[in-house]
Order: sequence, then structure tokens, then C-alpha cells
Amino acid sequence: MPFPSDVAIAQGAKPLPITEVAAKLGLRAEDLELYGQHKAKLSDALFSRLSDRPDGKLVLVTAINPTPAGEGKTTVTVGLGQALQRIGKRAAVALREPSLGPVFGVKGGAAGGGYAQVIPMEDINLHFTGDMHAITAANNLLCAALDNHLQQGNALGIDPRQILLKRCMDMNDRALRHINVGLGGKSNGVPREDGFQITVASEVMAILCLAADRADLRQRLGKMLVAFTYEDKPVYARDLGVCGAMTLLLKDAINPNLVQTLEGSPALMHGGPFANIAHGCNSLRATRLALKLADYAITEAGFGSDLGAEKFLDIKSRAGGLVPACVVLVATVRALKYNGGAEKSALGTEDVAALQRGCANLRAHIENLRGYGLPVVVALNRFSGDTAAELSLLQAFAQSMGAPLALTEVFAKGGEGGEALAGLVCQACEAPNAFKYLYDLDATTEEKLRIIATRIYRAAEVHWTAPALKALRRLETLGYGGLPVCVAKTQYSFSDDPTKLGCPQGHTLTVRDCYVSAGAGFVVVRTGDVMTMPGLPKEPAAMRMDIDGDGSITGLF
Repeated sequence: MPFPSDVAIAQGAKPLPITEVAAKLGLRAEDLELYGQHKAKLSDALFSRLSDRPDGKLVLVTAINPTPAGEGKTTVTVGLGQALQRIGKRAAVALREPSLGPVFGVKGGAAGGGYAQVIPMEDINLHFTGDMHAITAANNLLCAALDNHLQQGNALGIDPRQILLKRCMDMNDRALRHINVGLGGKSNGVPREDGFQITVASEVMAILCLAADRADLRQRLGKMLVAFTYEDKPVYARDLGVCGAMTLLLKDAINPNLVQTLEGSPALMHGGPFANIAHGCNSLRATRLALKLADYAITEAGFGSDLGAEKFLDIKSRAGGLVPACVVLVATVRALKYNGGAEKSALGTEDVAALQRGCANLRAHIENLRGYGLPVVVALNRFSGDTAAELSLLQAFAQSMGAPLALTEVFAKGGEGGEALAGLVCQACEAPNAFKYLYDLDATTEEKLRIIATRIYRAAEVHWTAPALKALRRLETLGYGGLPVCVAKTQYSFSDDPTKLGCPQGHTLTVRDCYVSAGAGFVVVRTGDVMTMPGLPKEPAAMRMDIDGDGSITGLF
């Protein structure tokens, strides 16, 4: 009998009223703004009420480099939350919200899978509480204000050739990457080149996820560098006069969402910046609330630890004063064999030699995370085709690295399949913690990137193209040299070449562009061919989805 689909499992669940889930965290009715029976936003007043409460333990879940075989990082995160509840711990998971682009494209949703899901998964993977739409509207209001400023006489002297701001939408649409606007005559806008990016790649998304409160949100929105004048003077969002209106559009979106796992354990889902473009973590507000409300707050960072975890630790943790108690590193036999050179079609066949080669990738991730002074637990997400020889090899490898390893089966068994992992995580959280950042903020941007490239990516050197170096010098002149660095890079490799699997070393990291997300508070360096507006595949996942007259959804994973 085939294993049921994620949507079938979710539809078969009997969720608790969200008020009962909230009660597990000690929340009261007035702390909730209900969105039906099974979703709620957490009130702004809750932050003040909990300010004096001590924090719980913060557990960061990350992974090896992603592969087409799948690693199940979100599934393990959700399963760990369920498992901690099963062994009597008060735990909450803090996750990112899915973007409609990947949902209807190829990647899928972001609510876990199998019997380790967050529900209601149909709502979460579609419109949820409207956060993505609010972010889209706020971004596009700023774009409209900028173009209207050009139309109404351009008092600021904005150079249409030097506009940095892009419109956005929460969908993969490659046709909108590069467009021309204002082509309908004098009354319909100033003609210029423009483009769209996906909402989760927008700076407004990054700002929402790093803002401490509404006042901080408004201030950060105003700091957005949106253009330069004909005289090469910077133009900020605050100069266009709509930051108050943008904040108004985001007044509800800034508050975290409370949902539940299949086993009724609490889950906070909020924000969703891409980790290969932005900092790839859920909102700082949601993580802080989870720490105040639970003994164990489990959160994840996007893609592999070279992207998501590095940015979590060097950008988000620095911004919010967070100190993880331990890191869970998710791996699979299949993904490691792929990193060891096995063909995708052969990943279900035993191949100890490929697995041995692929362990170089696992080794590098463990070493990188330990470089931050944090305890590391390996979660080996088990698949039915994994053989005894392969599992034995990985257990021996982890032992040789001094890293505790737990076989997890949360996809098939829910929290029960993660109890061994939960036990190891509780132990690791009590271990000595010598957390430190990878680099100091007073280092130059070039030095910060060199440290990331050599210590995390195993590169030999960094090459700045002439345009990227020119852009960097301009940003330094504006005073942005003291910000953290956010690397836009392929998620599939430690290098900037997605075909270099395993653990490539001695390569050159090439910087093609450099710009500042001044409101978010980091400098972005773009390497490789990373795009901010993905496209749909030949057969998008949307083609398999449907809903009948009774409202029953099919094809959603």
C-alpha cells in the first residue's frame, strides 16, 4: 500500500482548537487574534508581558547542501518539536512561511512532510494569514511612489538609470525579470527599465524578519536605499514620504502566526526570506517569542549550513542577541551519496563507496558549525531504502568526528520517530557553549567575505569583478562598511558553481555584484548566477493541483 500524500495525512488529522494549543504555552485568549479555528496571530502586547521571562534553549536546525534527493530539514524540525513534547518538554518550533513561487513551481511547501507536518498545511502553503500579500503591497506602494515622483516633476532629481528598487510578486515568473514601464504616453509614467523579484527576495521581507517592533520596522523601511540622483546622491525610501503607509500595510503582518503540528505541539510561522538571496530565517520576533514561551525553541535556517546557518549566526543572531544552545545538522544517506558522485537514478541502490566520498560534505558542515563554538548533533533522516552497511558507515563516521548521531524516522512515525534525536538535543543543550561570531563588524567588507569564503566555503581566494568593486567602494563612501555580509550564492555547493558537489576546496569565489540592504542592515554580495525572480519548470507543481465542489484539495504535495 503506497504511503499517503502529505495533503491526505493533513486532511485526516483532527487539529486542536488554536486556543488549546496556545494554552500549552500559557497564552490567554486576549493574546490571540483568531484567523478561524486553527490559526491565530499573536498580539503585540504579548511581547511586553513576557519581557521579564527567562529564555528557553534555542536549537538551530540546518542541513548539508541540498540535493534533488531531498534532506527533510523542515520535516526534522517539526518532528523534533513533536518528539520533545512526547518526552515531556515544553517546546515550540519557529519556522518560515512558504512562498507561493516554490509551492506552485517545483520545490514544494515549507510545512514539513509525512507525519511531521504543521497544519492546516493547505492554508499555510497558500494564502495563510496574508503576510506575503502585505509585504508585496508595501514594496509595490514604494515602487509606485517612486515612479509617481518621476512623473510629478522629479524634485529629488532621481536618475531613472540608477533606480535600485524593484517591484515584487509572490510567484515564479521569469517573464517579469526585466521589463520596460511607462510606455503609454506622457500621462502614463516616465519610460524606464524595471523588473520584478519574488516577494521573499525583497528587502521589505528581510526588514520584516529582522525588525524588533513596529517602530523599528518603520525606521528600517525609511533606511532603504532606493536610487541615486543625477548627481550621484543617495535617495532613501523616507525621501518619498510613504514609509508610514508602508508600515500601516504591515501592521498585522509583523505579528507572528501561531499554528500547530499534527500532534498538537505549538508552531510559530512567520516570514520567509530566501537563504540563497537574503538571510533565510524566520522572523526575529517569532524566534524571541518562542524562546519566552517554551523551554526549547526549535528554529531552522534555509538550505545548507554554509548559507542559512552562517547567516543565522552572523546576521540574525547578531541583530537579536541570540545564542543557540546547540545545532542539529540534517543529512540523508541519499543526499550524501549524491554528493559522492552517485547518479540521481541510482540513489536507492546501495553504494558504500559513493557514501564514503560524500561524507566529505558532512565533515565540512560539522567543522564549520563547530567553528562557532556550538555543540552539533547529526540527525540522519532515514529512508526505507537505506541499507545496514550504509547506516553503519555513517554512524562510525559521526563517532569518528565526535558528533552524536540519531536516526530519525519522523516522516513515517511523527514524534515517536524523533525521540532519540530529542534526547541527544537535550543533552547537547547542557554542554558548554562558547559561541562566537565568524568575523568582527569592524573588519572591512572584503575581509569579512574573505573569512566566509575561506573558512566556510573552503575557497582559496575571492575575486571581485570591476563592477562589483566599484559598487562596494560607493557603499563604503556612504558609510555601510560596518555591516554584516549576506552572500547570494548557489545552495547546491560550497563554491559558487552548483556542479561542484561534495567538498570542493581551493576554488575562487567570484563576486559579480554588491549592494546594500540598508534597512535590513547587511551588505549583499552576489556570486554566480543567483536570480531574484525564479522561473517555473516545464511541468509546474500547479498543474497537479485541484479543488472540487466540496472544497477538497488534491495534488498539494
